[in-house]
Amino acid sequence: MQSFWESAIKAYLRLIEPVATLLIRLRISPNTLTTIGTVCTVAGGLAYGLGHIRTAGFIIGATAIFDVLDGTVARRTGQSTVFGAFYDSTLDRVADGALLGGIAYFYATNPVHASAPMLVISIIGIVGTFLVSYTRARAESLGINAKVGMMQRPERVVMLSVPQAFFGLALGGWVLATVVTVLAVTAWITALQRIAFVRRASETTVPTPLLVLNDKSSPTARTAPRRAQF
Repeated sequence: MQSFWESAIKAYLRLIEPVATLLIRLRISPNTLTTIGTVCTVAGGLAYGLGHIRTAGFIIGATAIFDVLDGTVARRTGQSTVFGAFYDSTLDRVADGALLGGIAYFYATNPVHASAPMLVISIIGIVGTFLVSYTRARAESLGINAKVGMMQRPERVVMLSVPQAFFGLALGGWVLATVVTVLAVTAWITALQRIAFVRRASETTVPTPLLVLNDKSSPTARTAPRRAQF
């Protein structure tokens, strides 16, 4: 499964290479791409909250390309800075919060699909998602690379876009409810996996300070410093 996922990512990178080349020619900065991608993702979260589930899925699927393009443009143009990586990672948390927050709002207010249990599950998913990011970032600050776990950011983006784009509220909303539940459960499992990993690693190594540039799980994350530019 992992090899299939890695192959899919490599194929995707080859596919968007001409787009990155065009953006470089137009002198679009990596930070600008990061900002545009986040704004579009927040729009997807709003669509979730207003009950436009299929629209939200398409928006998120379409804007996922910005997660890759900003890093690609940064590396190819040498615009790598510590702030750029920090900015990228910070806005990822904004995007995650907007998406899951939109879903929580949907379950709290929708006249047809309002559900207290699903609202609770959505909130649990928000906390778990932020724990996934925090555990890795905190581990890296101690000199431990905790890039482990079953549900990392690329997988999460796929689950929040593809099923919704194709099925929306099919089967009385059970498709969406299932996806949200799976995301919540796997986020907590991933956080626990990272906690266990750090515990094992800390028993055999002496923690050393490590500058955290990015806590994105994608292999295309901007982990190298780049020059901030809007």
